[in-house]
Amino acid sequence: MIVQLTGTLLEVTPSRVVLDVGGVGYELGVSSTTAAALPHAGEAGVTVLARMIVREDAMELYGFASREERALFDQLRAISGVGPKLALSVLSTFSPAALAQVVTAQDAARMAQVPGVGRKKASRLLVELSDVFSKNAELRGLVGLSEPDAVLPLSAAPSAGVAAEAAEALLSMGFTSQETELALEGHEEAGTVTIEQVVAYALRRLGSGR
Repeated sequence: MIVQLTGTLLEVTPSRVVLDVGGVGYELGVSSTTAAALPHAGEAGVTVLARMIVREDAMELYGFASREERALFDQLRAISGVGPKLALSVLSTFSPAALAQVVTAQDAARMAQVPGVGRKKASRLLVELSDVFSKNAELRGLVGLSEPDAVLPLSAAPSAGVAAEAAEALLSMGFTSQETELALEGHEEAGTVTIEQVVAYALRRLGSGR
């Protein structure tokens, strides 16, 4: 089983990369999130986490920039009806941290923004993923949990709801999931408590280019 590759990047696109490892070129399917995190083609000594899927008619490799993304890929594929391409589509739409927020808020509207996921499938994915972040050791940190089966403090619920609604508002304005996630960072420390305040805070950060 191939779980990691290190070599020279020969090609990088939003959906695939080619990595030269000892003179052998490996093609890996990737999410746009991973593609954006990788250096430019030609860079040597690049390490990509991998997952190999063996089928009757093919062997496929998929690459990831982080352990969290690979863990989520595995969890998504474990859901009935979700193949590698749909799993990558989810991970291209949401970073692991953003997906944790969507799942915690059970936000079907945002999940339905994934290409190939309608409202009905979005709701099913949210149910299937509902306990993933609390039970998976690699993913618990994304929602601030340190122990298995821990629950989010009740005081976090209103903030999470406000953040989710603010994120949805930003997405409706045309900002990407990655831009939205970065823009909302630190909003709690800034003392924003209403949706309007959170959105205004995020727009200021987007305007300043931070």
